[in-house]
Amino acid sequence: MGRRRRGVMSEEFKYELAKDLGFYNTVKEEGWGGIRTKDAGNMIKRAIQIAEQATGGPNPKR
Repeated sequence: MGRRRRGVMSEEFKYELAKDLGFYNTVKEEGWGGIRTKDAGNMIKRAIQIAEQATGGPNPKR
């Protein structure tokens, strides 16, 4: 039996990112499985950028 990972991003945040990145219509029509791998990667990159801005920058390397 497979384990499902609990999502870190809220559905609302994911939809906002999809709108900002220009693939919201694809998500609306086909679901999250309809987006390209590149779009998913860009969504994660953008979420990380937003998180870093909110926390004052990337974590320092130790």
